[in-house]
Amino acid sequence: MSKRINAIRGMNDILPQQSMVWRYLEDTVRDLLTRYGYGEIRLPIVESTDLFKRSIGEVTDIVEKEMYTFDDRNGDSLTLRPEGTAGCVRAGEEHGLLYNQIQRLWYTGPMFRYEKPQKGRYRQFHQIGVETFGMGGPDIDAEVIVLTARLWKALGIADQVTLQLNSLGTSEERARYRADLVAYLEARRDQLDEDSQRRLITNPLRVLDSKDPKTQALLGNAPNLFDYLEADSREHFEGLKRMLDAAGVAYEINPRLVRGLDYYCKTVFEWVTTALGAQGTVCAGGRYDGLVEQLGGKASPAVGFAMGVERLVLLLETCGKVAHLSLLPQVYLVVGEGLEAQGLALAEQLRSDVPALRLLMHCGGGKFKKQIKKADESGALLALVLGEDEAAQGQVAVKYLREDKPQQLVSLADVTALLKSFV
Repeated sequence: MSKRINAIRGMNDILPQQSMVWRYLEDTVRDLLTRYGYGEIRLPIVESTDLFKRSIGEVTDIVEKEMYTFDDRNGDSLTLRPEGTAGCVRAGEEHGLLYNQIQRLWYTGPMFRYEKPQKGRYRQFHQIGVETFGMGGPDIDAEVIVLTARLWKALGIADQVTLQLNSLGTSEERARYRADLVAYLEARRDQLDEDSQRRLITNPLRVLDSKDPKTQALLGNAPNLFDYLEADSREHFEGLKRMLDAAGVAYEINPRLVRGLDYYCKTVFEWVTTALGAQGTVCAGGRYDGLVEQLGGKASPAVGFAMGVERLVLLLETCGKVAHLSLLPQVYLVVGEGLEAQGLALAEQLRSDVPALRLLMHCGGGKFKKQIKKADESGALLALVLGEDEAAQGQVAVKYLREDKPQQLVSLADVTALLKSFV
C-alpha cells in the first residue's frame, strides 16, 4: 500500500462543520460591507515579488523570512501573497480606479507566510480586507472603525474585543522619532531581548510591540512618538477620536501600537481580545497615504484594515456564538424499492416549495428498518416515508424522530404546509 500523503504543515483543511462557521462569518461581513457601499474586488493569489518588496519593505520579517517566493518558467520571481493591501493597490492603479477617484473596496481569500504554526496562526491563512482610497480626512478612518464595531455586534462578540488606537504621524515625523528611539535603545542594547536587538537594525519601531517583559519595562522611559507629531497629524488624530466618541465607540490609546509594514502613517488601530490567549489581535489596520505613489501611481490617501478569518472563527467558537448553526437535515426522506424516481421528484418538489428546508433523501436502497436507522443517525427531526401503499394513495408517512408523537399519514398536497413549521 502506498504511503499516505498529508496536508503541508500549517496549511489546513476546513471541514464541513467548520466551513459552515466560515460561511456564516463571511456572509455577515459581505452583507454589512454591501450596506456600507463597499464593492468586492477579487485578486490573484500570485503577484510579482517586487510588489511586496516595494510595499512591505525589503528589511521586514515578512520579506526576509516569511514569503513563499519562486521563479516561474520564464525566470520571473513570483510570490504567494503574504497580505492583501499591496495587491489591491496594484489592481486599482492598473485598472484606473484610483487617481482622482473615491473607492471603497473589500476582498477575502488566502494569504501565505512561512512562520511557526500555532493556534489561530497558520502558513496558509485567510483574511477579509477593506481598502479605501481618495479620502484624506479622519471621517473615513472613523467609518472603517465604526463598521467593524457594528460587525462585532452582529456577531455577538462586541463584549470580547477592545479597540486600541495610535498615530504614527507622517514619514518625516516618524523619521525624527525613529532617530531618537534608536539612540535611546542603542545605549541600552545589552538590555534588549535578542529579537529586539535584531529589529533595532531592521525595523526599530517594531521594538515597541515586543512581548518581552524586560524590553517593555525599558521602553517606559523611551521617547514618545506622540511628542513628535506636528499640528496636522495631531488634529487628524483628535478629529478621529471626536467622531468615535460621537458614535459611541470606546477605545484605548496605545502609544506603543505600531504596524509591522512600512507603508502605514497617521492612524493605526487594532481590535484585540483576551479570550484567545497570547494571539489576541483579530482585526488591524490604519492609514497608508504614501503607498499608491510608492507603487508608481499618483498620490492618493488611503486607509484600510484586515481581519484574520481563522482567529475570528476561533473566537466565535470559543464564545459559543455559533451553536445555532447546523448542517443536520431537518427531514430525511425514506424511499421504498422501485420508487426512487418518484422519491426524487417529491424531494425536488419539497425543496422548491420550502426553499429553506434541509432535506436529505436516502440513496443506496435498503430495507425500511435500515433507512429509518439512517434517518435517526442523521439528526433529522422527522422522516418522510414513501412506500408502495403511501405512493398508491398519494400520501407520505410522517415519523417523528425527536418527539414522542405517533406516526401519521399526510397527503402529498398537505405535506408542504407541515414542513414549513420546521424551518
